[in-house]
Amino acid sequence: MDVNTNIIQATDFPGQVHEAPGANFLVSTLDDVINWARSNSLWPLTFATSCCGIEMMHVAGAKYDFSRFGFEVARATPRQADVIIIAGTIVNKMAPVLKRLYDQMADPKYVIAMGACAISGGPFFYNTYSVVKGADHVIPVDVYIPGCPPRPEALLHALIALQGKIKAGLTRDQLRDSSPLSQ
Repeated sequence: MDVNTNIIQATDFPGQVHEAPGANFLVSTLDDVINWARSNSLWPLTFATSCCGIEMMHVAGAKYDFSRFGFEVARATPRQADVIIIAGTIVNKMAPVLKRLYDQMADPKYVIAMGACAISGGPFFYNTYSVVKGADHVIPVDVYIPGCPPRPEALLHALIALQGKIKAGLTRDQLRDSSPLSQ
């Protein structure tokens, strides 16, 4: 999949412009404007513990450049982040740390589980006593990205799908229960 040709066209600002003599007026609902602003300014918190972290770093590079979609400011502190990207294996010692980071994030907060290790414990460590069998055993997950490791295009697709869900005004429960958006 070529990212440059298969990306959704940027959604215009929600509302209608009404022309009047001397000025134009924009008419919209406040919920639509807030959802539009939230979806276009998601700041990710990086939580990379394994090889999926390399693919996550690649998305911020020049070829994929996730700053085009509003994910520009990757934060290292949970108090300034909107979405946490879990990339890699979660061991039992890291589970309380992940839960603390999630609790310190401001609402609304979103979670993306990237890779087989973050989703189900991984293909290599599945029956190990020290590995958590998926991030959803620790915190609620909104979007899953399968693969070992998933391609950078898959992470971009998940971020854009999350943006679409936020623009649609879905609640936390609806985000987790909704089917993938047609793109």
